Amino acid sequence: MDVPVPDSSLATIAAHPIDTLRAASAVPEALAQRLAAEHYGLISAVHRLDSERDQNFRLRSLSGREYVLKIASPAEDRAVTNLQTEALLHLAAADPGLPVPRIFPARNGMTELDIAFADGSTRVVRLLSYLAGTPMHAVAGATALRRDLGRCAARLARGLSDFSHCGANHKLLWDLQHAAELRPLIDAVPDERRGLVEDVLGSFERYTLPILPQLPNQPVHNDLNPHNVVVDPETHAGVAGIIDFGDLTCTARVNDLAITAAYQVADNDDPLAPACEVIAAYHAVLPLEPAEFGVLFDLIATRMAMTVVISSWRAARYPANRNYILRNNPAAWARLQRMAKLSRDQARLQIQRACDVE
Repeated sequence: MDVPVPDSSLATIAAHPIDTLRAASAVPEALAQRLAAEHYGLISAVHRLDSERDQNFRLRSLSGREYVLKIASPAEDRAVTNLQTEALLHLAAADPGLPVPRIFPARNGMTELDIAFADGSTRVVRLLSYLAGTPMHAVAGATALRRDLGRCAARLARGLSDFSHCGANHKLLWDLQHAAELRPLIDAVPDERRGLVEDVLGSFERYTLPILPQLPNQPVHNDLNPHNVVVDPETHAGVAGIIDFGDLTCTARVNDLAITAAYQVADNDDPLAPACEVIAAYHAVLPLEPAEFGVLFDLIATRMAMTVVISSWRAARYPANRNYILRNNPAAWARLQRMAKLSRDQARLQIQRACDVE
């Protein structure tokens, strides 16, 4: 199948609507503290959190309760911001026990505030619950944790299965279904890595892209990487929170599982084994269709290639945020090299056996 790709100039991609990262003036912690007091009645200590697009602040109130004040980028589509808010409200009703942030209304009853800032921008401000725990990337992986991650990922997808929103079909750079459009950015990848990245994208275009439109499609989290999951700080055996719904979009449902599994691939001689634990636990809650089994391996590898390409490109464009942008790049490359040693059929059989499907 011939798959068209956009113009090869970086200027064309930089202006593309799927690149929503834009420079915005930093909001001082003192201003965040003032906004929390004025609009939410919270007298609190404030600490800035790392983020790629929004500006986020951790609040600790006088009672000891903690929150996150989110200030959206002024470049973010208003409908996309509201998509995230409405999805969290929907999940609170669909699966109250799922550990995702809860939305708190402001004093005026609104879940989103349009606030004018000194730089002339108007930004959406929201208050969410803070989910305490240890970041998943900071703990040693274990079977119990990976299985709980798989179950939570399935519950999250199931909870969003009947959610609809006018902003859910926005085009997103990180959406796996658009992976072929990354070819113009490959020049940002170090020379020694480009060949493998091109091979992975070629396999995606040949084997997976034609099938994706036939698979179940719905809104999904779309970024369950270990930086967006916090775990029980004492046992490290269960998921305590799923955060950052900034990449939520409507796409093939299996893409969400592939992304989750991609970050659990091991850099050893059996790279798929830990990812299979996630997939099997997911399948037990939300069974996969036969065609979804057929594309999982390619999707997992494609996500790794996307991480290498996009983070390399964005780190060059936004050097001040380089460390945050490249946080997953080295691991993605190491695991992609391991995955390249597996055949598609071998990987599919390993995944199916883990799920007791022959």
